[in-house]
Amino acid sequence: MKLTGQPTVILAKTIKGWTLGSHFEGRNSTHQMKHLTLDDIKDFRDRLHIPIADRDLDENMPPYARLAPDSEEKQYMMARRAELGGSVPRRRTAAKPLPQPPDKTYALSKKGSGNQSVATTMAFVRLFKDLIRDKEIGHRFVPIIPDEARTFGMDSLFPSFKIYSPHGHTYISVDRALMLSYKESQQGQILHEGINEAGSTSSFIAAGTSYSTHDEPMIPVYIFYSMFGFQRTGDSFWAAMDQMARGFVIGATAGRTTLAGEGLQHNDGQSPLLASTNPAAITYDPAYAYEIGHIVKSGMARMFGEKPEEIFFYITVYNEPMLQPAEPADLPVSDLLKGMYLLQPAASESEIRSQILASGVAVPWALEAQELLANDWGVQADVWSVTSWTELRRDGMRVDRENLLNPTKSPRTAFVYDQLVNRPGPVIAVSDFMRSVQDQIRQWVPQDFMSLGTDGWGRSDTRPALRRHFMVDAESIVVATLWRLAVAGEIDPAKVDEAIEQYQLTDPAAAAPSDAGGDA
Repeated sequence: MKLTGQPTVILAKTIKGWTLGSHFEGRNSTHQMKHLTLDDIKDFRDRLHIPIADRDLDENMPPYARLAPDSEEKQYMMARRAELGGSVPRRRTAAKPLPQPPDKTYALSKKGSGNQSVATTMAFVRLFKDLIRDKEIGHRFVPIIPDEARTFGMDSLFPSFKIYSPHGHTYISVDRALMLSYKESQQGQILHEGINEAGSTSSFIAAGTSYSTHDEPMIPVYIFYSMFGFQRTGDSFWAAMDQMARGFVIGATAGRTTLAGEGLQHNDGQSPLLASTNPAAITYDPAYAYEIGHIVKSGMARMFGEKPEEIFFYITVYNEPMLQPAEPADLPVSDLLKGMYLLQPAASESEIRSQILASGVAVPWALEAQELLANDWGVQADVWSVTSWTELRRDGMRVDRENLLNPTKSPRTAFVYDQLVNRPGPVIAVSDFMRSVQDQIRQWVPQDFMSLGTDGWGRSDTRPALRRHFMVDAESIVVATLWRLAVAGEIDPAKVDEAIEQYQLTDPAAAAPSDAGGDA
């Protein structure tokens, strides 16, 4: 019946287990029945007129029945499929490569910030503005902002690229007097979703899979408060992996101690750990602008270059202003992209040595600890910038698998092992995330290993107070280093007590942040 001009309702009466046999059909036993008997299979065949002979039936492995190309059923199915526009779902697995931005696009990231303190969130936005202005592929970028574009410094995109709205700008903006006022347009490039992370990740998936659905690669760049990414919409990122989406996911204002004034709901100490469960998420926690530049450049090549990979990049950035150093002349870019590189070696040789591994906003704490160790305690430390704990772990897992399957060959070693094996002293690993993030690499570190992190209950306080609360600040790194040296018999344990008193660390008898009830 064809009905127009009013709603149509179709009522369908169904029988659970229809065609599956008299003892199965209509008995609501679907989840309990694990397989059909031979008689059930014969009944199923007969009721649906499937052309399979009795001799070909096997209750353990029922055969497939193929419709002849000229059969009435096959012709009907193909005609309906053609009428509906082809096969659904239909995937293009190959994507045309996109031209890569020239090296000059990344030049600003390498220069450093001079005397100006710049957070890595702003450093990323500055780079993104140069990328989106690229004449070759700038129009393919899809900025996705669920909330507070001004917090991320992305309001500078409003006048030039505008916010997409199918109806254009139909109201008077509250911020109309500002030079960077809110501007909507039918030709807008920015997707400003409101406080809607679920909608934003859906937009990320749609844009990130457009190479398959429309044969037009787009480059989604989804930026959000880090806590509200993998914490809140992790299942959507799993769907993105399942649909082979490509693009950049930016966890801004990352870390458990950098957004303390807005309540515990913003204190993100676990997102990189959650992201590590997603096989498609290439996770980085950069400390400096030049690291971000190389990571983004790598992401562009790996996802949209000559041989596109079915991955997406997750990058945590911070709202902690700091002086951005210029890129070192001898920067080992390959090591940076693999997950770690020697940022600042010890100033001199010493019998008492240590290794400090740090990521993201924790790198400046590590550098300060390096100075304190040398000046106050005569301990020389190498400082490593760990750009990705997760990529280091995955490399170790690949090496372990290869060694397991090739027991007669000379065993390979993990990248993190190769970096540290000839470096003396204990390894102290620190970040603004839970210790479990750093602990991902523990089994491939050849030295004594200790991680410092922001486990447990947070609280609203100043950033320095929070870092002391979690014992991840420079002084805590120093005490942890001295303790591991004392355990190894290289220094007198009394020096650890002396350092605790000198730096006024938390009373050892006080409740730890990770205790039930915490010290919140």
